[in-house]
Amino acid sequence: MTDSHADPNTSGQDEAALTSRPRTYLQMVAQRTLSRPGAQVGLMWITLLVIMAVLAPFIANSHPLIFKRVGGDVEFPLFRFLRPIDVLLLIAAGAGVVLWYVPKRIRLPRAMVFIAIVIVAAPMCFWLINPPRKEVLHTYRNAIRDNDVMWIVHTPIAFSPHDRQRDTRGMRNHEPSITYWREGCHLFGTDTNSADVASNMVHGTRIAVSIGFIATGIALVIGVLIGSIMGFFVGWADLMGMRFVEVFAAIPSLLLLLTIAAVIPPEWNAYRLYAMMVAIGVTGWVGYARFTRAEFLKLRNQDFVLAARALGLPLRSILLKHMLPNGVAPVLVEASFGVAGAIISESVLSFLGIGLIDDPSWGKMLSETISGTGGFKWWMAIFPGNAIFLTVFAYILIGESLRDAIDPYVNRN
Repeated sequence: MTDSHADPNTSGQDEAALTSRPRTYLQMVAQRTLSRPGAQVGLMWITLLVIMAVLAPFIANSHPLIFKRVGGDVEFPLFRFLRPIDVLLLIAAGAGVVLWYVPKRIRLPRAMVFIAIVIVAAPMCFWLINPPRKEVLHTYRNAIRDNDVMWIVHTPIAFSPHDRQRDTRGMRNHEPSITYWREGCHLFGTDTNSADVASNMVHGTRIAVSIGFIATGIALVIGVLIGSIMGFFVGWADLMGMRFVEVFAAIPSLLLLLTIAAVIPPEWNAYRLYAMMVAIGVTGWVGYARFTRAEFLKLRNQDFVLAARALGLPLRSILLKHMLPNGVAPVLVEASFGVAGAIISESVLSFLGIGLIDDPSWGKMLSETISGTGGFKWWMAIFPGNAIFLTVFAYILIGESLRDAIDPYVNRN
């Protein structure tokens, strides 16, 4: 006989426990992954890099936030010189934060809303935002020297990555010193071109974050699409798909990257990064296709998939809503290592001098550790080298945590 007067506290706890449980296998894997210290440390470092990449113009910039000359009006030079990509990143980051806190009761997936916002905002930013083409970065330093400034508000690092400081002598290859730390300038020293190393470090996060996410995203989409077709349809689709996989597996990705970087002329440097992203994505999807194929071969005979097919659900619903969430976890493990590999590939190209030319890159900074006279610049090796190591290590920690989260032997208890 059951008790009709149940304890309200107990029933409330049971209801909370039921609502707090993950509803899908992917959510369960995400919960297990985030509960591991390694993943937490890795995500903290990646989050810091993303914040620095989005806010890079507001962290390191030669243009002041607020500038007022003696007898002049108040100016906002930094906002006037913002580029379209700077505004687009701010819009994307703001949309991502807002959609993260939007209630889950909305009908449209938040990822689709985010992609739509970025697609609409991108052409508007490049059409409406036209910063001045000519930047005279030493104007503000000259005004300070001439006592022509009433007050000025700088960013935390008052130097742009392209600020060569030709108006100041003796700034080439200047190593960090306690005096400079106290004065709050050139915290990490300067390079061969008299540019601030700390500013290049901050703006270099954009290359590291973008090439990792975008290149791996391209490879992930291609690999999951081809792998799901092979694993679900089998037969001729599987046979032809595996031959296709074998062809791309034989392409040496690093040699292809070297060829692309060497062929693109310097005047097309703005497109060199995009070409590298596409090359890494097009040649790096083979592993994702194999993982997806193996998972779909296992899932296609599971009871819930057979029930969905017996009920007459459309193929799109079976693949995207039933099979993909349950088979994508091993692919995400491989993707975390793929992001680290993409960052290393870009760093190698930049270190060899055939990567990006004008844009700040950690790999290019490493190539300047040996000066023309043969001297070793330790600060040019420690700061970008540690940044590359910590970033790759963070993705490896996330990948290891993901692998443990989907391992049934680790989660038997």
